[in-house]
Amino acid sequence: MRFAEFLASHPVFTLGELVQAREHSETRWTLKATLAHHRRQNRIILVRRGLYAAVPTGALPDNCPVDPYLLAAKMTDDAVLAYHTALEAHGKAHSVFEQFLYLTKRAARPATFRSYRFESFRHPAALRAKRKERFGIKTMERSGVDIRVTSLERTLVDLLDRPDLGGGWEEIWRSLESIEFFDLDRVVEYALLLDNATTAAKVGYFLDQHRQALMVRDEHLQPLRKRRPKQPHYLERKDKAGGRLVGEWNLIVPASVAERSWEEPS
Repeated sequence: MRFAEFLASHPVFTLGELVQAREHSETRWTLKATLAHHRRQNRIILVRRGLYAAVPTGALPDNCPVDPYLLAAKMTDDAVLAYHTALEAHGKAHSVFEQFLYLTKRAARPATFRSYRFESFRHPAALRAKRKERFGIKTMERSGVDIRVTSLERTLVDLLDRPDLGGGWEEIWRSLESIEFFDLDRVVEYALLLDNATTAAKVGYFLDQHRQALMVRDEHLQPLRKRRPKQPHYLERKDKAGGRLVGEWNLIVPASVAERSWEEPS
């Protein structure tokens, strides 16, 4: 495959992908020399070691558009867009951030490109222990490139499990409420798979709040009720300043969430 043809179908690419596309007809050293040449010709940008972006014809490297979601998806060979970034990839985020989060089996250093910051997280420990890291991961196409992203069902649970990676409760609630349908069986299955009583209660509380909109049945809530903590736990572990006890779920919920303080009065 000619390099120009490769760039046309790979707006963001790794050295490994280039090696595979060239069918090993060249050594890595030759390919690196080719990349250096095309960098000097302003046809590609080095994002980080081994990761490149194509410069569209007629554009300049310093200000050409580069899709940050593709960059995040290529940060490691097993990267999965997750948490708030997954919401954005699905088109369901209330707000758009310049921080991009992804899951990987191996630790990776944070990276920056222009105003974007990319940060990695390992899959939850319970998934690693059960070798279920691939639960709720789907492939979607973006600019002709296949990327991995957590499903809406897994994203819902992951955000309630790690609200610090969702932009705050208002952002999380508003974003999740924009989603019209969840496979609730998968939501419950994944919530229980994480083996965390507080997370199970959080998911139960959210579903309970949205029974009608999401067509939640008691058969969805009952397994989560059985897994709720025996003693009251805070919805936000870092925020223990007051709150309301929701006895059914043994959760102490911030008043802003319980009252949905972000909604405009009718």
